[in-house]
Amino acid sequence: MTAAPVRTLLLWCPDWPVLAAEIVDGVPATDPVAVLHANRVVACSERARAEGVRRGLRRREAQGRCPQLTVVEYDPGRDARAFEPVVAAVEEVAAGVEVVRPGACALAARGPSRYLGGEEAAAERIIEHVAQSCAVESQVGIADGVFAAGLAARDGRIVPPGGTPEFLAALPVEALGRPALVDLLRRLGVRTLGDFAALPAGDVLARFGFDGALVHRLAAGQDHRPLAVRQPPADLTVTADHDEPIDRVDAAAFAARTLAEQLHERLAAYGLACTRLGIEAVTAHGQELHRVWRHDGLLTAAAIADRVRWQLDGWLSGSTGRGGARPTRPTAGIIRLRLVPDGVLAQAGLQPGLWGETGEERERAHRALSRVQGILGPEAVVTAVLGGGRSPADQTRLVPWGDERLPARPGPPALPDEPAAAGADRAAGRGGGIPPWPGRLPPPAPAVVLPSPLAAAVHDAAGEPVVVSARLAVSAAPARLTVGTGRPAEIVGWAGPWPVDERWWAPAEARRRARFQVCLADGAALLLAVEAGQWLVEAIYD
Repeated sequence: MTAAPVRTLLLWCPDWPVLAAEIVDGVPATDPVAVLHANRVVACSERARAEGVRRGLRRREAQGRCPQLTVVEYDPGRDARAFEPVVAAVEEVAAGVEVVRPGACALAARGPSRYLGGEEAAAERIIEHVAQSCAVESQVGIADGVFAAGLAARDGRIVPPGGTPEFLAALPVEALGRPALVDLLRRLGVRTLGDFAALPAGDVLARFGFDGALVHRLAAGQDHRPLAVRQPPADLTVTADHDEPIDRVDAAAFAARTLAEQLHERLAAYGLACTRLGIEAVTAHGQELHRVWRHDGLLTAAAIADRVRWQLDGWLSGSTGRGGARPTRPTAGIIRLRLVPDGVLAQAGLQPGLWGETGEERERAHRALSRVQGILGPEAVVTAVLGGGRSPADQTRLVPWGDERLPARPGPPALPDEPAAAGADRAAGRGGGIPPWPGRLPPPAPAVVLPSPLAAAVHDAAGEPVVVSARLAVSAAPARLTVGTGRPAEIVGWAGPWPVDERWWAPAEARRRARFQVCLADGAALLLAVEAGQWLVEAIYD
């Protein structure tokens, strides 16, 4: 059984793309104006219509009918930006607004009609408020369902409850807004929405497909989905103004604690928790300071207060950093402090781990590292993230502490506290279900990746240099390794070669090399590579 359509109030602003061009770009809507998309008119001003300009005309034909026509390119982003103040004005009168498209918004009519004294009074009040707040003319239609309310708004009409099918039945099929379907219906002798609605639903689906079945429901006065209302955004920001500028860390700590508790209480009232916090301050001289703090868990009131205090400490004290660098200290005390929850989620949406993620030691380390960031900046503390790549150097990316741990190349990411070898094992395809990179080294991963490879020499048992041919044939078994000017070391085991032939299609960036894993007599294990006849030590295994 199909549910009855919701009694809907729809506000429509005629010729909205033209009005948006006037609001954003200053094009006078009282002049002959046409908005074009794909060289055809999609909207025009009233004066342009008086000159014969109509929707669907080509640019040249429209300019031929109205030589003084001002042409504006269609910009849906401009239309949406200009329509936002209108939606906000409607929300000041009635809650639960759904934006149908730029220039039209809808809401359930029951609420405003009950507390404003009826549907007609509600329509008049909303139209008047939009005109006073935004200087925009609008029309309101009320009917059963969004589709019927939109058509009623064209005439500023209030359709009586239960009278929507009768209202729609007399309208021409052009009201469906489907030119191809309308042309076909006309040729089949279907002229009105009532004629279309009288056709059997099964036959309509078989002949016109899913889109035809959808508009068939609309023609019969049945919406295809319920009204999805837009909820006004909650104002979660907290601000504190101080008559006396704050220039001492102890006074800043007190202000941080009070403001953090206010923010936490406001978030809790909406069932939310903060994961990313923006801290903004304004000094007595007008200087604006801003810093964003990230956290991999939920920020409690104490955690918010600590981060605000640390940040204010870093700003006010100007503590000396590594290498003697000293951040620029504000020239005056802070008179305004603002906390912005830049990232929020449902409080029950983040489950703490079971293996020490919320332990005392981890929290203490996190607080210490976060405080260092507050003093020296976010790039002062970094952690490694494993991702995709063929060599160990390609698989690692350094990420500031608290930032999103995204790998430099697509691939299976490592867990936050996962050992490097385990992460490499997963990335190599052993558990995670994600295929490895072609040409990636087999596990285990090396413990130390050298920032710059060391030149080396590899010889066989007869003392001859070991070479690798273009077909990856090794001239002899590696027997001795000499790194730089050091003493030769005996090779007791080796594996390889594993070839890499990268970016062969770009000669300037092409790279071809072969890699080996070797074990030395002293127990050391190394990752070697030979490229253009030169042996290199790239990494060391633990």
